[in-house]
Amino acid sequence: MDKNGIVRAVQPKTHEKTEALCGGEPVTLGALYARMCAAFAAAGVKTPDLDARLMIERRLGFGWGDLIARPETLVEESALEALEPDIRARIGHMPVSRIYGEREFYGLPFRIDAHTLDPRPDSETLVDAALKAFESGAPETILDLGTGSGCLLIALLARWEGARGIGVDRQMGALEMARKNAARNGVEGRALFVLSDWHAALGAGFDVIVANPPYIPAGDIANLAPEVRNFDPIPALEGGEDGLQAYKKIFSGLGGLLKPRGRGFFEVGFGQAEDVGRLAEDSGFSVRGVHPDLAGIPRVVEISHGDK
Repeated sequence: MDKNGIVRAVQPKTHEKTEALCGGEPVTLGALYARMCAAFAAAGVKTPDLDARLMIERRLGFGWGDLIARPETLVEESALEALEPDIRARIGHMPVSRIYGEREFYGLPFRIDAHTLDPRPDSETLVDAALKAFESGAPETILDLGTGSGCLLIALLARWEGARGIGVDRQMGALEMARKNAARNGVEGRALFVLSDWHAALGAGFDVIVANPPYIPAGDIANLAPEVRNFDPIPALEGGEDGLQAYKKIFSGLGGLLKPRGRGFFEVGFGQAEDVGRLAEDSGFSVRGVHPDLAGIPRVVEISHGDK
C-alpha cells in the first residue's frame, strides 16, 4: 500500500482491492469520504473534497445530504471495488469529467472523449455575451468554428429556439460527439456538423459566429496543469508560437461569412484580448467590446463589421 492508501500490487485479489479503500475492514460512508479527500490532497488535486463528493455520488449513489446525515452508513464491498479504479485515475490527475466522460456546460449535459476539449466555465462567458448582444431579437443562423463537443453551438440553440446552426471541426471524432450531444439536448434537427478546416468549406453568411480556438503558446503547453496537459487534445490547446495562429487564419476569411449586421464572439487566453482585437481590426472588423469572465479576466472579444 502506498502513501495514498492505494494498493499497487499486480493482479490483486478481490480482498486486496477492497483493502485499498478500507484496510480490509468494513468502511462507513463518512470514513470513505475522508480517506478519498486525504488521498486526493496528497496527490496534489486542487479540489479534493468536491471531487470525492462527485465520485461518491456518481459511482455509489450517495449525495451530499447522505454524507452529512448518514455518515455511519456501511458501504458494500462491491461498491468499493467499483469505485477504486476511479480513485486511481483521479490520483493520476485524470479529471472527474474525463473519468465519467461527461461535463455540464451552461446547465446542459455533454459527453466528451479524447477527441474533444473539456468544456470549462470560462467558456460560458462567450454564451452570455452572445445572448446579451441579441436580447432584442434572436438571430436565425449560427456558425461555431472548431465546435469540439458542440457545447457553444448547442447552448445557444437551446436558448434561441428558432435558430439553426453549423458546427465545423477538422476532427471527425469531435463531430461525431457533437452530433450525439445535439441529439441528447434536443437540438439535432437544427444543428449541422461539417468536416472543415475552420471556414474553408463554407459559403453562406451567418448572424452569429462563435469560436474557442486553440490559443495557448506552444512553449507554455509543458507548464499546464496535468489535468489539461495530459488529457485534453493538444491540437485543441496549442495556438502556435504566439498563441494567435488560429485567429489569424480565422479572421483572414471571415468577412464574407459574417452578415452585415452580424456579431462574432471569440474566446481568448490571458493577456490576449488586445492582440486578438488588433488582428480583427487589421482584417476590417470593429471590436465592439471585451467581456471578462467571473475572475475578471478579459475572456471574449466581440466583433462586427463597420464602426462600433
